[in-house]
Amino acid sequence: MPPQSDQRTGLVYGTAAYVMWGLLPLYWHLLGDLAPAEILAHRMVWSLPVAVVILAALRRWSWVRELVRQPKRLGLVLVCAAVISVNWFLYIWAVNSGHVLEASLGYFINPLVSIAFGVLVLRERLRPLQWTAVGVGTAAVVVMAVAYGKVPWISLTLAFTFATYGLVKKGVKLGGIEGFSAETAMQFLPALGILIFLGTRGEVGFTSGGVGQMLLLMGCGVATALPLIAFGASAVRLPLSVLGMLQYLAPTFQFVLGLLVFHEEMPPERWAGFGLVWLALVVLTYDAIRTARSARTALVTARQAAQDAVEEAVEETAAALATTAQPAAQADPAKP
Repeated sequence: MPPQSDQRTGLVYGTAAYVMWGLLPLYWHLLGDLAPAEILAHRMVWSLPVAVVILAALRRWSWVRELVRQPKRLGLVLVCAAVISVNWFLYIWAVNSGHVLEASLGYFINPLVSIAFGVLVLRERLRPLQWTAVGVGTAAVVVMAVAYGKVPWISLTLAFTFATYGLVKKGVKLGGIEGFSAETAMQFLPALGILIFLGTRGEVGFTSGGVGQMLLLMGCGVATALPLIAFGASAVRLPLSVLGMLQYLAPTFQFVLGLLVFHEEMPPERWAGFGLVWLALVVLTYDAIRTARSARTALVTARQAAQDAVEEAVEETAAALATTAQPAAQADPAKP
């Protein structure tokens, strides 16, 4: 168990990470006059210098040589870079096209999709309450699909791409900074190619939008890296159960922004869909807390049993030694 001060520090970092992710729509909205493809390309291009500076400051270069020598892991990094690129593009497009609420729904659904992937891909067994949560989440998607006459494809695509990203990253086995750097390195050249192509067509907003827009585009790398660094700092200090609950902060902030800042419509059928998803997440969170509590209780019980067994063994050994020593002392009258 991490020290109490470490847990408090981890909680601060984790909260900061998810709040920054939750407030990202405000950043992308400032760049709303630009094409999502250009914003995405700048996000990728400017993320690489940020990653290099961080690696240089931390002196973490040894992993690069090891990764380059493993084609399978490199292939998985490429898949991660491709999937997260789709996720980033759709998210930027959704924010600047008036679909912040649908985007937030996608990240609310994401934990349920991750659980489904665990069953279908990793052959994991679900507990009854987890099955209940997945069933309620599926019902939410059906309700909104019927109400709107179409499948909520933005939410589902965001949820499935991010869940796929998390699944593939399990096979890469790189730390937060290292994984971010490797993926950004693979994104850099395609992103630079997009900017050059847009430049030949005179569609680049980097130089035409003034200094403010230029700085915002350059800051995309920092806006991408900062929450990731904070998340990495929290992940090593907090139990997974706490991190799991913190992850709902980001879509909650996105939901509030969509409702109160961007004034998107929230008809009854959308409230019904969100309500079902939130119910599923409550069930999922309750199950996670109950399971973690049971695991802690079992661990404490096991430790106590082991300690009792050790103490009993020590007492028996001491008693055996005393019994052995007593006849020896009686056999030697010269000894006091």
